[in-house]
Amino acid sequence: MAASPERTRKPTKKPAEVMSRDELQAAYEQMLLIRRFEEKAGQLYGMGLIAGFCHLYIGQEAVVIGMQHCLEPGDEVITSYRDHGHMLACGMDPKGVMAELTGRATGYSKGKGGSMHMFSKEKGFFGGHGIVGAQVSLGTGIAFSNWYRGNDRVCLTYYGEGASNQGQVYESYNLAALWKLPVVYIIENNRYAMGTSIERATASHDLSHNGEPWGMPSLAVDGMDVLAVKAAGQQAVAHCRAGKGPFLLEMKTYRYRGHSMSDPAKYRTREEVQKMRAEHDCLDGARKKLEEMGVSEAELKKIDDSVKTRVQEAAEFAQSSPEPDPAELYTDVLAEG
Repeated sequence: MAASPERTRKPTKKPAEVMSRDELQAAYEQMLLIRRFEEKAGQLYGMGLIAGFCHLYIGQEAVVIGMQHCLEPGDEVITSYRDHGHMLACGMDPKGVMAELTGRATGYSKGKGGSMHMFSKEKGFFGGHGIVGAQVSLGTGIAFSNWYRGNDRVCLTYYGEGASNQGQVYESYNLAALWKLPVVYIIENNRYAMGTSIERATASHDLSHNGEPWGMPSLAVDGMDVLAVKAAGQQAVAHCRAGKGPFLLEMKTYRYRGHSMSDPAKYRTREEVQKMRAEHDCLDGARKKLEEMGVSEAELKKIDDSVKTRVQEAAEFAQSSPEPDPAELYTDVLAEG
């Protein structure tokens, strides 16, 4: 099938023109907050203060921050279980997120959801979801609700390259294209679905083409570059907001840690990870660009210190918060009709 004419579009702005100095500085601070928060979460997990599953977002920060800079108040976000970074990008309080990770009553789900299940209607965050690919159908449903109401809201729906092979993903593509729903599908391709490389699991190695049978426009994006992410994101969001239907973005990114905290990641070499860190790290790239824009070392250190303080305060808040009352087992279970 021939590609849709829109399929071959490229971002109309060069990445360097997408963000002003102040915007890039804010993006750098937000990415750094996610990085330091996730590092602290890893420490608390090692101390036994976080139980169950814990999937860290370290390495992928540019994807969610670049996309978040394309949104307006009222837009929505939904994602999978690797969700802490998305929560922080949406503006959720690090204290509440860390409290939920540690199972405390002050967490966003009252300590009952843990790492994979947090929500904030106020911030437009419709959850991390533990069932692989399930959030794609839900995100399509959120977009349907916007279409039905006749507003111009857009739903960002994130999922990994492993989930991209789920049948419900393609069913969602079909409905979104058929009804021209305002949803941006974002494949966070970090190259390893749990422990299996994309080369061994997916016949098509260019996932940006996955929406072509439904005429869905798409872009493959350097997900380690926050400027490139925003450039592509602006194009996708504008397309959806204009009522032209869904848009697919494949973000080529990389996670530095294992699939979850219980994963030793023996399926790849240490040299591979070190090479990505040394040559493609999103924080290093943003920091270098800021220095070129005239941001001083003192200003960057001030940002670093501020972020460290916020993360430490979040950790202390979580550890000092009470655990849920046992009676909470029976709340939030049924919705009254």
